[in-house]
Amino acid sequence: MTAAAPLTTVRTHRLVEIGGMAAVLDPSGAAYWPDQDTLVVADLHLEKASSFARRRTFLPPYDSDITLARLARVIADYAPARVIALGDSFHDRSAGERLPASAQEVLAGLIEGREWVWVTGNHDPAPPTDWGGTVTPEIEIGGVVFRHEPEADPATNEIAGHLHPVARVTGRGRSVRCRCFVGCGRRAVMPAFGALTGGLDIRSAPFDRLWPSRREVRTFAIGRDQVYALGRAPA
Repeated sequence: MTAAAPLTTVRTHRLVEIGGMAAVLDPSGAAYWPDQDTLVVADLHLEKASSFARRRTFLPPYDSDITLARLARVIADYAPARVIALGDSFHDRSAGERLPASAQEVLAGLIEGREWVWVTGNHDPAPPTDWGGTVTPEIEIGGVVFRHEPEADPATNEIAGHLHPVARVTGRGRSVRCRCFVGCGRRAVMPAFGALTGGLDIRSAPFDRLWPSRREVRTFAIGRDQVYALGRAPA
């Protein structure tokens, strides 16, 4: 999808109706639901670099520190009573064991004093709770179900991750590929929050299966320090 009209900035603290929530879409890639004092993030993929290193593909080993620093900033901004991590928080089953001591300390501090929910993902079917939090395949709050993989035909409002949505935005002779929130009033797919995560174009088949008609779909592209509402996708 490309933007056919000028981008509209979603101002900080402006509420967007998406997936059954009236939420603030933050440029970090998190969503804050004021009515439930809940912050939602998806796909942290902590220790992805060290997972690749074990297969002798070497990447800069700082992804967990960068991801958790970003998460610390957004938690400081909103001070939520509850945080929901929508699965694939850890890149593999042993990622928690490889988490550097500095990152462990940051994570423990973020969890302390608030409700923290680890939703299970395909990469982390049993995420560690060494630093606190509870583990569940999904959780329903205020009529919204939070899960990792979006269902083909959810029975209720749904917020999911897993697909790492990205959009290509063109304008002024340039084309930029960026993370995005994508959804409608009933369902939303969150962008990947992790520092070392790829993305799936929202024009691809997995998104077509979620929204056979694109008339209802809204896309919110993440810029450097703002979130922008794109034009509605064509049917």
